[in-house]
Amino acid sequence: MEELNGTVEVAAAWVRGGTSKCWIFAAEAVDAAPLALETLLENALGAGDARQIDGVGGATSTTSKIAVVGCSEHAGADVDYLFGQVGIADRVVEWGSNCGNCATAVGLYAVQEGLVPLGAEQTTVRLRNVNTGAILSTSVPTPGGRAPERGEAHVPGVASAGVPVDLTFEGPFARDRAFPTGRAREAVQAGGLTAEATIVSAGAPALLLDAAGLGLTGAEGLEDLAARVPMLTPFRAEGAVLHGIIARGEPAPNAVPKTGVVGPARDYTASDGTAVAAGEYDVSVRMLSMHAPHPAIGLTSAVAVAVAAATPGTVVGRYLPAGSRTLRIGTASGVVEASWTTAPDGTVEAVSLHRAARRLATAVLHVPTAAGQPEAPAEGARHRPAAAPLAVPA
Repeated sequence: MEELNGTVEVAAAWVRGGTSKCWIFAAEAVDAAPLALETLLENALGAGDARQIDGVGGATSTTSKIAVVGCSEHAGADVDYLFGQVGIADRVVEWGSNCGNCATAVGLYAVQEGLVPLGAEQTTVRLRNVNTGAILSTSVPTPGGRAPERGEAHVPGVASAGVPVDLTFEGPFARDRAFPTGRAREAVQAGGLTAEATIVSAGAPALLLDAAGLGLTGAEGLEDLAARVPMLTPFRAEGAVLHGIIARGEPAPNAVPKTGVVGPARDYTASDGTAVAAGEYDVSVRMLSMHAPHPAIGLTSAVAVAVAAATPGTVVGRYLPAGSRTLRIGTASGVVEASWTTAPDGTVEAVSLHRAARRLATAVLHVPTAAGQPEAPAEGARHRPAAAPLAVPA
């Protein structure tokens, strides 16, 4: 790969998946770049500047995301993808989590790039998330054996339509692993406050807090929730300890655990002005993402909420009748539905959601080769798990 005037050219695709935008790089493209992977991504997206002016990042947690994609050699997958949450004000890439919205984008990308054979009407792509080892499957319509460019599917939080993509997180999410502390609900103390919480690891490590104990409803608007971030941040740090992500006293990563407040269904107004009645959904959930309110809900968070909902005694399960197999989640952007299948013993075997995706651009990025100004490690930078090496998928 030729270096020109202090920059290097790297091909990439920009794909909206659900409520996120993800820059997708072919593994061979980043392999050929004369830069360390983290430097390449930080420079490409403009990390280290809260506005990301000198890069292609969108300066929000839902638009500063990347995936490195390649064909998989794993027996249970067609495609491997390495997900990175690129810092905005911090020059850091966090590898400790997965992203379901980006997985949706990767599924469409794999079909459009011919990484899998196309079915006559529908194509299933089995994905392996390199970060966590999780297996997901996407189902994309391919009428006449052709890759779609446009579609008419909508998701809450996005006004425009996209290609319908069904996304399934495959388990099993056994209770002894899905609830790291061994309890469905417990009292968590942080910042001088105490709240009932469920510590669940499914889709992603998550801390789900009972809203009422914190003087909240779970149906707050984004501005109101933003004002509560300082109160919720110590709980996120305590959640990282309870998940075993960090030792007490160490800084918590920025991306995990996913942290949210949960309350009963009630009438509210979505961020686009749409009135949502209590009867239209089952449980109110407001999540944080990278120290700010999530505009909707991340899909890995939705999986964690669904597995908690399927388990009696959790802060979510109390709002559903026993034996439920679907959950309607009231988010700031509208209602997101998740469904699950269970084994005879009640173990959740898989969680499915309906999403939409659209390719926004096929581009050549001109990435500066300078490593940027050296900085102290940002919070969480030292907590990259050994399961997420910088080597990209083959």
